[in-house]
Amino acid sequence: MGNFAGRGKVAVLKTTPATVVEDIQRVMEMAGMREALPRGVPTGLKINISWQTWYPACSSTPWQIEGAILGLRHAGYTDLVGIHNDTVVVDTRVGETNNKHKFITDKYGVPCIYLYEQKFDWFRYEPKRPLLVLDKVYREGVYIPKALVGMNIVHLPTVKTHVFTTITGAMKNAFGGLLHRQRHWTHSVIHDTLVDLLMIQQEIHPGLFAVMDGTFAGDGPWPRAMRWHEKNILLASADQVAIDAVSARLQGFDPMTIRFIRRAHEMELGVGDPRQIQIVGYDIAQETPWNFRQEDTFASRGQKAIYHGWLHFAEPLLLRTPLVPWAYFASNFYHNVYWYPFVGRRRVREALKTAWGRLFQSYGDGQVVMPGMEPKTVVQAGAALLLLGVVAALALWRVLIR
Repeated sequence: MGNFAGRGKVAVLKTTPATVVEDIQRVMEMAGMREALPRGVPTGLKINISWQTWYPACSSTPWQIEGAILGLRHAGYTDLVGIHNDTVVVDTRVGETNNKHKFITDKYGVPCIYLYEQKFDWFRYEPKRPLLVLDKVYREGVYIPKALVGMNIVHLPTVKTHVFTTITGAMKNAFGGLLHRQRHWTHSVIHDTLVDLLMIQQEIHPGLFAVMDGTFAGDGPWPRAMRWHEKNILLASADQVAIDAVSARLQGFDPMTIRFIRRAHEMELGVGDPRQIQIVGYDIAQETPWNFRQEDTFASRGQKAIYHGWLHFAEPLLLRTPLVPWAYFASNFYHNVYWYPFVGRRRVREALKTAWGRLFQSYGDGQVVMPGMEPKTVVQAGAALLLLGVVAALALWRVLIR
């Protein structure tokens, strides 16, 4: 598994809003895209949507998708398809519009597939190498989408921290595409899950590549409550481990202390040790330290208590039974009813004053959707509070009539 074109090589460029689309094409060439991706097979662009609302550094950028499409087409890859997954807390159809992804894929005539639709066949995959954890999490077998087998994959992550994995990047970007809605079952073993998924990818995809956008970068409590920073940086690599290691190093973390990077390096799925990575282009030693921090939100602290803490005993009940929607509701309520209207929207307004914010706004119809409290979640919250009130009133009535 150890040798593949581009192993241990990461291309890095500094960029500007005026040159970013051309710079993305250049960084892809510098990283060895042509050697890494065989021709004559479809090439999928694994687009990242971490929130249906635009927030800097949260989801793939429109210029990232545009540059990747143009870079691939100029290199002779004409059979392109956008790949979307859903999550239980993000509406993908709304997200691809609000993040201006659909504007780009429509503009260049790139069709998109939505893996959560019923027409896609998910089959039981038998890996060639023993898995670390997935076969233990999914006792009935590991199911993956047949549509992705035999397809080149180009991952389009952003540079940011993560509440469960310290940083998120190319390896984490496969999490949504290869696992279905029960992927939250793996959160207690998320690091080893990412290693398993990279093993599977290297078995089913003729070529793997990643283009990572750090024009805006995010630190703090990913997925949706980060602080954004203008970092003006692009990364590309055929080595999913190495590009994540360089991203981690830029953010201020030692890559080899991050379990999924270290395990993948030890299993020779890529190169995670910075001393063994060849960086071409921009010398990242010139960067002023970013000093990013991994932090938690109220919602993520509750999740960690279930996955690793005092509530771990109740994980099967809370996350693998009909009670599971409570967790989705809690996340939606925190982010869409409280955090974005009262904290995030103010940060978005500030981001739109920057050159990158103005570039984002220029795509599509020139509008940026900045929602208030999400009506659906408010209604759900009201219903839940009403139900709790009824239960409390009945309990009090029973006490009074005794």
